[in-house]
Amino acid sequence: GDNRESESIENQRDILNNYINEHDDLEDAEEYVDDGYTGTNFNRPGFKKMIEDIEDGKINCIITKDLSRFGRDHIDTGYYLERYLPLKAIRYIAIGDGVDTINPDGLQFLTFKLSFNDYYAQDISNKIKSVKNRKIEKGEFQGGIPPYGYKKDTQKKNHLIVDTKSSIIVKEIFDMYVNKGMSTLKIADNLNERKIEPPSIYL
Repeated sequence: GDNRESESIENQRDILNNYINEHDDLEDAEEYVDDGYTGTNFNRPGFKKMIEDIEDGKINCIITKDLSRFGRDHIDTGYYLERYLPLKAIRYIAIGDGVDTINPDGLQFLTFKLSFNDYYAQDISNKIKSVKNRKIEKGEFQGGIPPYGYKKDTQKKNHLIVDTKSSIIVKEIFDMYVNKGMSTLKIADNLNERKIEPPSIYL
């Protein structure tokens, strides 16, 4: 939610810059960053810009820290690395995985590694879903901001308690709508006339 770059990107940049400085045949032409995007998504802005630059003949080599930084989806990653890049005569280097397409030996375990990265992404996703579902079953709050009328319990994690101040307004809104038959517009006018802060301001 902020404009700060993640520590992971900083670390990757250091690794790549060091690698380039150690190899005279490499020159830093452009950097493509997709901070906060999953590797299973190839609709990333940085990745799309990289493909555009390939099509425009601006680059002839791609370097990533490892294969998973290029992509984690087995099928799409395999397409780019085994078909698209060779067709465009683009060299690919994954430093951590020892892959360099200028050397055929570097591709020896490529298929295995792609499969593993794909499995890893799915496994992590399933574990996260499982943890969330368990928390939901236990009645734990999973959102970031509590709904209007509640607040986070400072004593118990993932637990909501009634906000005594705003909950009175919630009960009034319910009464005006259900019992008095007022429209949402009239309810809003009523609250505005009384100078009741809207949820965003109250928050």
